[in-house]
Amino acid sequence: MNPALENLIARGFFKQCTDIEQLSGLMDAGPVTFYEGCDPTGPSLHIGHMVPYFAFRHLRAAGHHGIVLIGGGTARIGDPSGKSEMRKLLSYEQLDANAAAIHRQLTKFFGTGENIQWVNNKEWLGDLNYIDFLREIGSHFSVNRMLSFESYKIRMETGLSFIEFNYQLLQSYDFLQLFQHHGCRLQIGGDDQWGNIVAGADLIRRITGAEVFGLTFPLVTTADGKKMGKTERGAIFLDPAQTAPYDFFQYWRNIPDADIRRFLLMFTFLPVEECESLTAAGKNPNDAKERLAWEVTAQIHGTDEADKALSGAKAAFGGAGDENAMPQVTLSHDRFEKGYNVVELFFDAGLVPTKSEGRRLIEQGGAFVSNDSGILVPITDPKADIHSDQLSESGSLTLRAGKKRYCRVTTGLKI
Repeated sequence: MNPALENLIARGFFKQCTDIEQLSGLMDAGPVTFYEGCDPTGPSLHIGHMVPYFAFRHLRAAGHHGIVLIGGGTARIGDPSGKSEMRKLLSYEQLDANAAAIHRQLTKFFGTGENIQWVNNKEWLGDLNYIDFLREIGSHFSVNRMLSFESYKIRMETGLSFIEFNYQLLQSYDFLQLFQHHGCRLQIGGDDQWGNIVAGADLIRRITGAEVFGLTFPLVTTADGKKMGKTERGAIFLDPAQTAPYDFFQYWRNIPDADIRRFLLMFTFLPVEECESLTAAGKNPNDAKERLAWEVTAQIHGTDEADKALSGAKAAFGGAGDENAMPQVTLSHDRFEKGYNVVELFFDAGLVPTKSEGRRLIEQGGAFVSNDSGILVPITDPKADIHSDQLSESGSLTLRAGKKRYCRVTTGLKI
């Protein structure tokens, strides 16, 4: 089998392929042009979106030519795949702003290089003539076959709008456009895109007689059954304004032990042998988690932010490192002089979303505040106040919610 495909399979990037033997032969014959598409339905990608892009980089590293498609046109409709209800339709201006933001994120992730190209399907979909499109493209689609795909079957139970029903035709048309104008022979994506990818390959075969290919990757869940990149506090976004690099680091640092090897293979570019070594029997899983967290954070946010997050984590959990690298918030010193209610303190520090959850956290023994010696002690009375005599000489203290969420509170006033 072609080495690039072997590498993807070894790292867990394989779910289905339209014809893996023919695709392997095509890749052996020379560089193949492939593409991955993403609709700008939000201002930031989250880590669950990144599985195909990690595979994309492996294919690029093997010498193949990748096309990043931003779906500024398809996002005007919205993909029903994997959704239980219709997406909220955004304004064209918002979609353009989202597309620009995602382009910046992916540009940072991919870096520079010659074997990559950027396109936005708004270029050919934005002014499409609907009647001509139905005659030239729609005539090649069978409604019965479309409804046989899992993504449509699921939505038929909850309600599928006509506008969404057109989505598969548009994505198939993307593949046709990229084949005709850029020589694209392969579409990659998550396995929820299988029906759309197969439809695109079939459209190209019907119109041109050419054979093109589709390759999908597993939809990743954690060992405890959670959707990849989802936490109780929401999705893990690439945008640092939505998910701070420290919290991004901590997500990877706190994954279940059963996921370490799989995530090292999929979300880092460490050699397979090194991933195996890090997770070999007898190795400390926390060391491997720390390496995983640093590697992924460095890929998304840069090495400086990864170093800072690592140092902050060491300060919070091990007593070493730089406490200034921990998540921080500055609060008024006067509040501590008067007595800062502990529920309000945890809420103002952003460690609980509501004051009622703050009271619950405290009553259940999950709230900790550092004393004047810097030692974290439990607080169990939601009516308790924290006073200025508990602040350190630098006018700060540390809070902990549960086992893993920390915040350093500063007042800007030395004691």
